[in-house]
Amino acid sequence: MASDQESSERVIGQEAARILNRLARVEGQVRGLRRMVEEGKECEQVLAQLAAVRSALDGVGTHLISHHMKECLEDEMGVDVDPVALERAFEVFYKYVQCMR
Repeated sequence: MASDQESSERVIGQEAARILNRLARVEGQVRGLRRMVEEGKECEQVLAQLAAVRSALDGVGTHLISHHMKECLEDEMGVDVDPVALERAFEVFYKYVQCMR
């Protein structure tokens, strides 16, 4: 049977893997963006890809913040939090923040 520390380390490792996977996808999008500029693609196409990259990075940020908030609430306050509900709440928050830019 795994100890609490081993379980915690496994969860942290799984979260790191998810974040790294998301960042690898963003990295691929940035390479595509660079290639578009090098090939002289239309400005609208480049800007659309740039918006997609920003959105993907915002997604990584949402995931990181929601995971951190979940950890804080559970570890420091002893509250069980549904990670899906927390991530949805942060997505709504980011949509609001984007409207204010």
